[in-house]
Amino acid sequence: MNPVNKSSENDFLNLLTEAGIVIRTASPLVWQIEAEHWRTFAELAMLHHYRWVAGWVEENPPQSPFIKGEENDSSQSLFLKEEATKDSPPLQRGGVGIFMVNACFEKNGTYLVLRTTVNLNHPVLPSQATVYPAANRSERHSHDMFGITFTDHPDPRRWTRHQAWGKQDFPLRKDFPLQGSPPAITPPDRHYDFIKGYGEGVYEIPVGPIHAGIIEPAHFRFQAVGELILNLEERLGYVHKGIEKLAEGKTAQELIRLAGRVSGDTTVGHSWAACMAMEHAAGITPPPRASLLRAVLAERERIANHLGDMGAICNDVAFSFAFMQFSRLRESWLRHNARLFGHRLLMDKLVTGGVACDVSPSDCALMTQEIAALREELADIITAVDLNTSLEDRLYTAGYLSKQTAAAFGTLGYVGRASGQAFDVRRDAPYAPYQQLNFNVPIETQGDIASRFWIRAKEINVSLKLLEQLLTHLSDDTISADLVTAWQTPAVGSEGLGCVEGWRGEIVVYIRFGENNQIARYYPRDPSQHNWLALEKIVLNNIVPDFPVCNKSVNPSYSGTDL
Repeated sequence: MNPVNKSSENDFLNLLTEAGIVIRTASPLVWQIEAEHWRTFAELAMLHHYRWVAGWVEENPPQSPFIKGEENDSSQSLFLKEEATKDSPPLQRGGVGIFMVNACFEKNGTYLVLRTTVNLNHPVLPSQATVYPAANRSERHSHDMFGITFTDHPDPRRWTRHQAWGKQDFPLRKDFPLQGSPPAITPPDRHYDFIKGYGEGVYEIPVGPIHAGIIEPAHFRFQAVGELILNLEERLGYVHKGIEKLAEGKTAQELIRLAGRVSGDTTVGHSWAACMAMEHAAGITPPPRASLLRAVLAERERIANHLGDMGAICNDVAFSFAFMQFSRLRESWLRHNARLFGHRLLMDKLVTGGVACDVSPSDCALMTQEIAALREELADIITAVDLNTSLEDRLYTAGYLSKQTAAAFGTLGYVGRASGQAFDVRRDAPYAPYQQLNFNVPIETQGDIASRFWIRAKEINVSLKLLEQLLTHLSDDTISADLVTAWQTPAVGSEGLGCVEGWRGEIVVYIRFGENNQIARYYPRDPSQHNWLALEKIVLNNIVPDFPVCNKSVNPSYSGTDL
């Protein structure tokens, strides 16, 4: 991660001091404050141009130095492996159960974890969603899973639970069994208070949650006049998988396997972020060859998904020729994945400290030929697409997302970069091996469907160039075996943050270890959590028949947000 800009940090600290906020810090990356200042901190962070990244909660974290105020004598316990400071009094449990609430912020490539604690018997905290819209659904999820009340929250309706549990059942609390106590038949979710539209000619269109295609369940409620969309409200969370609860008690390798299934089309991205978090917690650095191979897998995953999305965008406006061509190229790419790595989608190819696969010189030569062939064929298809005036008429100016709205919702990846948001973890918070590679981060500013189409094309070209560099940098060393053998049981309470650039954008994972090298807490934040919010704005003032292509131009993951 990038070094902290001391001048900028000092200015921010002065603002906090003036507001009466005392920072109890155990590391430059972890700050703890009193609960009463939770929203005030967010307000000052917004003024200082911090981006809200993620939020998660822990119940009674094991031996946490941030709660007990103990000096940390283990080099494995904190993100930066630094000892706790003694410049402020500790926060004590006092024998009362607590929730530790976390919010992650980012500025200039530096991540900061903000923490506070609330009493388990009276869990109340000011909402940060009034300041950062990106925090909205994360706080609702924390309420549904833990029972924390976020005061003045702009939308306190249930988000995750639906009707599967009772009002006083909170699945991520320690006393809630993994299997729960589900009724024989879950009651229908008939009482969700969707926003109502009023006025002459205004009508509603309910879509889902069961769809004719193969997408996962989700409900879209439109208000429209004629064909013009006045409002869209999303309702997700119909297939709550229990990922966070399932992670508790798993070993490191079991956790990687689970992480690879948070969102199946991003198996490399989520697995890598989980590995990174655990490696930070355990003080492990993968060997250079392993890091290079991880990047090869990640860029291949990016290319395959972008090819599929570009074809699907064309298909949604009836340009079948381009759909078939992009689909053909994607299928060929996936078949090469299977031949080279043993799995079309590259599942289960990462392990703690490295990777579970390797490539030979002949494999590298095959990939080099494949890159050249894809680049040549893609150029011909892109030319045909660019000359198609009917396609241009459907994509340009449709599904507009302004730079200001994209920033407000923390929009990530190709959706953000199509609206002028330049952030890319590979460049702005670089991790091995990207700091040794040369590449550009393409940006579009028009913010429409066409921009989200073309940004994908540009990212494919960047990934092809990165693959060429990665293959030439491959060093002749181990891919993980020595590190896995040397894996030491992390100290109880050791924690880590993993941040990687998945194909949809920034993936953030938090992990804490408990007893016996088992996972005590795992929280993955898929970029779709932010991008789903942007979709509700993208469709405004478009016609109803354009919703499918607006949706496909964003292509947020249902599974990635339905933990």
